[in-house]
Amino acid sequence: MSTPPYLRWDESGQQQLLARAEALLQRRRRCLLGIAGAPGAGKSTISEWLLEHLDHPRQVALVPMDGYHLAQSLLVDRGLEHRKGAPETFDGAGYVALLRRLRSEISREIFAPVFRREVNDAIAGAIAVPPETRLIITEGNYLLLDEAPWNEVASLLDETWFVELEQGERLRRLTARHLRFDNDAAIAEWRATGNDERNARLVTPGSQRSTLVIEHTPATVSAPGRE
Repeated sequence: MSTPPYLRWDESGQQQLLARAEALLQRRRRCLLGIAGAPGAGKSTISEWLLEHLDHPRQVALVPMDGYHLAQSLLVDRGLEHRKGAPETFDGAGYVALLRRLRSEISREIFAPVFRREVNDAIAGAIAVPPETRLIITEGNYLLLDEAPWNEVASLLDETWFVELEQGERLRRLTARHLRFDNDAAIAEWRATGNDERNARLVTPGSQRSTLVIEHTPATVSAPGRE
């Protein structure tokens, strides 16, 4: 397996990424672009930046993987609340099924769920994808995870970009994110260096299966609390 090319998240790299996304938009069919990476690497930041800078109203949609979080009540019932964010705390098969629908059902509007951190749960039917959408951006930790059902995702995506961020900065951002929803600094640090770090180790090998790797740097990332 050849090593994927690396792009820095600077002005030059951003222009190259926009050009790649524009090329997907020019294809004769709907395309799906995946943005993967460890927790806190900057997936949401880059996905939303693309959505803002691709000037094609109603032709580009953002459908994050996080909408397939299992409900908090179910995680509590199963004793998995401490592992929230791990692969087994998502409806991975449901996410794969949505991607298949997004690729094949292009004549009807499709609705997708979204995860709201302020309520710590997913909200069904919160994202509408109209038939005229030509490019769908989807982002999440496990787009390149090599275990079922996640290993079906890559074949449904036209390109997958893997986001990397220096470890110390990534942990700082994760801790800051947790502090937004929990005022206990010790718990925030424990989450960032515990469960989040276990999930990051699962995600990292996927970089070698990506189309390209985006190198985030502390000088160019946006405010903490984003993914």
